[in-house]
Amino acid sequence: MGFLLLPGLLLLALLLQVTVTDMIQIRGVVPDLVFLLVVFFAFVQGRREGAFWGYVAGLLQDLVTGHYFGLNALSMMAAGYLVGWCEGRVYKESSLVVTVVAGLSFLAGQMVHYLLLAFLGVTVPPGIAFLRVIFPAVLYNVLLAPIFYRRFYRMYVKGWFRFGQY
Repeated sequence: MGFLLLPGLLLLALLLQVTVTDMIQIRGVVPDLVFLLVVFFAFVQGRREGAFWGYVAGLLQDLVTGHYFGLNALSMMAAGYLVGWCEGRVYKESSLVVTVVAGLSFLAGQMVHYLLLAFLGVTVPPGIAFLRVIFPAVLYNVLLAPIFYRRFYRMYVKGWFRFGQY
């Protein structure tokens, strides 16, 4: 059953993100529920799982949004890998730790996203990109991280995300 839960949660987060989150936007910034889910899973499972599920979630987002196919997949994969690197090195039970890690990973993911856009020829001045897009998005998601992580971690501890041996 665990092998269906994470893909189901990813699809639910994606559905909520493209339908409901516009109603809770603040100054044009919406929460990235899919990214938060990838960060949480990578935080408890490690680099390999974080990179894999980041790539899968990013591809799903790219399919739904239709903008620059592969861009979200690469940026979420990189962020999932970076968060997964922290898996055995930090205290997983702390909401404060996961909030800091989520903030740094979201910042890294947004920077990768920005650099990939620049590589594709989409130019946005760095100051505007950081102050009007990246920083507000990081702040919004950092504020949501501890709220959702507590529930996610309880589910993880209870064994809801056990996939068995590969």
